[in-house]
Amino acid sequence: MPDEKQDVPQVSGSGASPLSQPAHSLPYEAVIKELGTAVDEGLSPEEASRRLQEYGPNKLDEGEGVSVIKILVRQVANAMMLVLILAMAVSFGIRSWIEGGVICAVIVLNIVVGFFQEYAAEKTMESLHSLSSPTGTVSRGGQTFSVPSSDIVPGDMVELRTGDTVPADIRLVEAVNFETDEALLTGESLPVQKECDSTFKEDTGPGDRLNIAYSSSTVTRGRARGVVASTGMFTEIGSIALALRASGNKRRQVKRGPNGETKKRWYVQAWSLTSADVVGRFLGVNIGTPLQRKLSKLACLLFGIAVVFAIVCMAANEFSSNTEVIMYAVATGISMIPACLVVVLTITMARNVIVRKLDSLEALGAVTDICSDKTGTLTQGKMVVQKAWIPSRGTYSVGPSNEPFNPTVGDVSFSAVPPSEFDHEKPGMAENAEGMVSGNRQLEDFLDVASMANLSHVYKSEEGEWSARGEPTEIAIHVFASRFNWNRDRWMKKGQGEGTVWHQKAEFPFDSTVKKMSVIFNKITPEEDRTMVFTKGAVERIAESCTSIIWDQESSTPVPMTDHHREKIIENMEELAKLGLR
Repeated sequence: MPDEKQDVPQVSGSGASPLSQPAHSLPYEAVIKELGTAVDEGLSPEEASRRLQEYGPNKLDEGEGVSVIKILVRQVANAMMLVLILAMAVSFGIRSWIEGGVICAVIVLNIVVGFFQEYAAEKTMESLHSLSSPTGTVSRGGQTFSVPSSDIVPGDMVELRTGDTVPADIRLVEAVNFETDEALLTGESLPVQKECDSTFKEDTGPGDRLNIAYSSSTVTRGRARGVVASTGMFTEIGSIALALRASGNKRRQVKRGPNGETKKRWYVQAWSLTSADVVGRFLGVNIGTPLQRKLSKLACLLFGIAVVFAIVCMAANEFSSNTEVIMYAVATGISMIPACLVVVLTITMARNVIVRKLDSLEALGAVTDICSDKTGTLTQGKMVVQKAWIPSRGTYSVGPSNEPFNPTVGDVSFSAVPPSEFDHEKPGMAENAEGMVSGNRQLEDFLDVASMANLSHVYKSEEGEWSARGEPTEIAIHVFASRFNWNRDRWMKKGQGEGTVWHQKAEFPFDSTVKKMSVIFNKITPEEDRTMVFTKGAVERIAESCTSIIWDQESSTPVPMTDHHREKIIENMEELAKLGLR
């Protein structure tokens, strides 16, 4: 009924749990106290079971799912389509089969293209459900074990490690070199380093809440422990799913007096306005962007003008049933339809654009400025190494690749010049990557660092598909090494390649202060037994740390690192940065 209560939208970060403030604005001690849990023991099994009944399972509400009927109705229920349908009906009514057939073809094409495009987009939105973690590691009653993520409740103490998918929105209690990939929430390709001791204002955006690990994000580095603050549809990913499913249908409220009393005419007024809104939504004149409303009003206006012209024409002929008069009215109606709409939709489909509501194409056409940062917003969080420069050798280039994890896709070429002298229009001839390594000690050393000072894992699954886990930048570097058959597994796992050659002794993870990470390995072969330290990080920090360098192509003898060498290194780095490379 019109006076029915409306749903109250949730506040971002408030969660389903009874907290006095959003979890990110409270110290973790206060969150634990308010949720009635214990840091070490967690909830008791009985309390966890009770809360599961109170808050419900930790999963996204599937709602009504994809409704084929509703999508089909949306393709027909608009002013432009109604004009076409009426014109077709008149054409068939006067037995003008050719004109009617042409209009029918336009209608069918519009409906088919629009239906399949919107259906595919709706199915894509449903894929949010596949992002959730199947299980989570929790502490209950002093015992730590794995449970289905749907059984996790507010107050559970959860443990997270590299490679885990976060099962719920978690207020961190402990965090050791802990980073998560939040590309699905914020669009940023770089992982976010988390901390547990900070608190933030209530209105802080999701991307800046560094003390929260979000549901469906992936742990790329480190370990952490935290308390579940939000589950199911109250998580940030749940709010996204709710917004995507939100309906624009609203009913007018019944007017009430100071004491809550109402009158019959106020009910009539509410029903009248609601009916007008329904008709307006059906015709598209009171919903959508200003451009969409203007187009719908224009269609109605032009249809009205066409009808008036038809009446005037028939009146001039004393309302004769002459076929030519009726055909003139039909032609007038058809001429009012923007024929380019189908072309726009066809081009959109050919470019694999996902549009959930096709009307949004019209809104996009009205955009005058698009602002984006250079950090990879709206990406998949996947990268490919395109250029690698070794001072004593030259520049290695990788050709286009649509499979970031597959080292066999993308040609590798070499040019014996630095990036500052490189002709990007002529990268060189493609060569066999493995053949480039033979007799190339500088490249071998470079690949040793790329694969060993790396926490990612690049591998081929049993199904024959290339997969990877870890931080996107490290995955890209590891895939580059794998192009030369220099994958970390080749040298560290028995039964692969030459067998176990490198033995890891220590690891110093990346630190935002020193901007480097290092690992210590022993290399054991029949010819040698030596200890090596492999380091990678920010170019400036690595250059500052080096005392010697192999610089000349004619000589493999190290020379002392000078300020001139460092300046040249920075110069070439900036040259690569101009190409948009990281």
